[in-house]
Amino acid sequence: MRLTVFGANGGTGRVLVRQALDAGHEVVAVTRRPDDFPFSHQRLVIAGADVLDGSAVRRAVDGAQAVLSTLGVPFTRKPITVYSQGMSVITAAMSHLGVKRIAAVSSSAVQPHRHADGGFMLNNVMQPLVSKTIGKTTYADLRAMEDILRGSDLDWTVIRASGLFDAGHVSSYQVSDDPLDGAFTSRDDLAACLLAQAGDSPYIRKVIEVTTSEGAPTLLQMMRREALKKN
Repeated sequence: MRLTVFGANGGTGRVLVRQALDAGHEVVAVTRRPDDFPFSHQRLVIAGADVLDGSAVRRAVDGAQAVLSTLGVPFTRKPITVYSQGMSVITAAMSHLGVKRIAAVSSSAVQPHRHADGGFMLNNVMQPLVSKTIGKTTYADLRAMEDILRGSDLDWTVIRASGLFDAGHVSSYQVSDDPLDGAFTSRDDLAACLLAQAGDSPYIRKVIEVTTSEGAPTLLQMMRREALKKN
């Protein structure tokens, strides 16, 4: 299968591209920084493109059997439009070319709910604080992105992830179109869930959540990791 991956040079995108190649797929990895992509493969095309460039996006999507989006931008208090504007360009290209299947990463914080595994601090302090401050513009744009997919004529799936962490392997992750208790999602599991949507899926035109229990960090460990990243 030929897959086009947007956001291919991000943390989840790189894992997804590697998993897709390992599974025998052909991959077009779309990134604004093609020279920075960390590996090559005979079935991999690294396409330099901005997701807001309609012509470049159409070239990247042309010939694909499915499109997978791992677009992501850092939190900021400034308005964010990359998710919604980018998805508008992607869906327009797909409709123009007759490509129907797309799965896109979103966040469980788009529709906040209590995580049984999250504890008091995450559910009552961290999640409300982030949603109302540094994550406010991100989650607003993710909601707009989801609405664009719902309003399209495509076979879409929205995959909402929780707190992302690196695991190095795929686990027996949980996936459901109902809210899940888990507070974390490994990038490996998120990528595997995305890749699974490229084939036969029961989740067409549905919003699903994916969470990881195996090896998930504690909230304190996650906060320490984020602090180290900033330093």
